[in-house]
Amino acid sequence: MNSGIGSVDAATDIIGDKWTPRLLRFFLDETTVRFCQLQDMTGDINPRTLSARLVKLEDQGIIVKRPTSPSRCEYELTEKGRDLLPILTQMHSWSAKYTEVI
Repeated sequence: MNSGIGSVDAATDIIGDKWTPRLLRFFLDETTVRFCQLQDMTGDINPRTLSARLVKLEDQGIIVKRPTSPSRCEYELTEKGRDLLPILTQMHSWSAKYTEVI
């Protein structure tokens, strides 16, 4: 019996890499974020990697890019993206419960 494995695969394709959940967690506290904010908050992400992840999230309809000036923009979650927030919150809770702090 196929118990939704295809659905899990589809979700994993979107949020299953190292950086995407880390980036999306910043939307838990912020309505919009700028590229430089994401780069500062993650600390060690390569700008090229960050750009690629944002493009992927935009292509998947998870975020929308909004220009704020000719040289700046902000990213905001779409409804589809906001629906991921409870999953990220549960991932955080699970990690806090089962991950030993070093």
